[in-house]
Amino acid sequence: MFSSPTTARARRIAMALTGTAALAISGLAAAMPADASTGATVHSNGGTSWVRSCATLAAGDTMSCNALRVTSVVQHISPLGVTPNATPAGFGPADLRSAYNLPAGGSGQTVAIVDAYNDPNAESDLAVYRSQYGLPACTTANGCFKKVSQTGSTTSLPANNSGWAGEISLDLDMVSAIAPNAHIILVEAKTASMTNLGTAVNEAVKLGAKFVSNSYGGGESSSDTSYDSSYFNHPGVAITASSGDSGYGVEYPAASKYVTAVGGTALKKATNARGWTESVWSTSSTEGAGSGCSAYDAKPSWQTDTGCSKRTVADVSAVADPATGVAVYQTYGGSGWNVYGGTSVASPIIAAVYAHAGTPSAAIPAADAYAHRSSLWDVTSGSTTTCSPSYLCTGVAGYDGPTGLGTPNGLAAFTG
Repeated sequence: MFSSPTTARARRIAMALTGTAALAISGLAAAMPADASTGATVHSNGGTSWVRSCATLAAGDTMSCNALRVTSVVQHISPLGVTPNATPAGFGPADLRSAYNLPAGGSGQTVAIVDAYNDPNAESDLAVYRSQYGLPACTTANGCFKKVSQTGSTTSLPANNSGWAGEISLDLDMVSAIAPNAHIILVEAKTASMTNLGTAVNEAVKLGAKFVSNSYGGGESSSDTSYDSSYFNHPGVAITASSGDSGYGVEYPAASKYVTAVGGTALKKATNARGWTESVWSTSSTEGAGSGCSAYDAKPSWQTDTGCSKRTVADVSAVADPATGVAVYQTYGGSGWNVYGGTSVASPIIAAVYAHAGTPSAAIPAADAYAHRSSLWDVTSGSTTTCSPSYLCTGVAGYDGPTGLGTPNGLAAFTG
């Protein structure tokens, strides 16, 4: 059945207006009762169950985080603290760097994470994650970590929010996994409106970050081109944005022509030469990596696919499937060790890969991947739904919507 981008966008707008991210799930992913701790709808597929961390939008919010917290995994280590002789469930730093052919890096670089609301345990949770995996400490005291509001304040922070705290923990841990030697700035927007989140992006750049990750999205609007120029046009800064978790259809800011739109894959260990395989992440026609044609943003000069007259999403991708999710440590709104999926995993991974590669030389760093297509793992299998042209929702050789040009294979595709 054909699902148009317009239909998908309308669905997201309806989600925002109703304040819930519960979707109609078909066949493979059936909706289950609400999670007892959060009230969020539980989704499942193939034995894996998860909830959307930002399932309910507060009044005035237009953006939802794209983090999916897995509820079906029983951790085999102590839920609280560091357990050196055991490994948390979910992929850890060594797994991710192996899958994407990356050494530990990021020295001399600063990565910013932009999220809404406050996670009061962000720094202490980050310390546990890094200690568990033997990563160098990243604290306020040693100058590696900094948490600020959208205006740069370190004392006047937004209201606490347990759903966005999960997103924050996920983002901080993924940057740490890929670029453990980089400094990290967490910029917390007052609310999850595009205006406040965009102001936080500007603050991140003002504070010196050359790499800014945004793991949230909402429906497109006619204001997007104005948001582009106000918040995302930062030449020489690699700004990443997750493509969304609702399958075929476009979210903003992933649709911005100034960002690197990051799609999602299912990542599995294999016996091939690489040691890993990847396919398009999808659990149903309404759950999977976001992709498609923007209704408003012009097509960048470096993007040459012919199925969209305007901007096409995504550019590149990384792991996002909750069934092949990553380990995250979260205590505010979480019980310690968790497994997370969603394109919220992929966006900070790609931002950290950019940091690993060094200060961007291109005005819009997304263009570098298109100039180095052969330096990516091409994802050629899987689909989110049926669409026309089919590459917008199906993994094919070369470019496709859900995974873009592919996933990192070293640093060459992210180096100017």
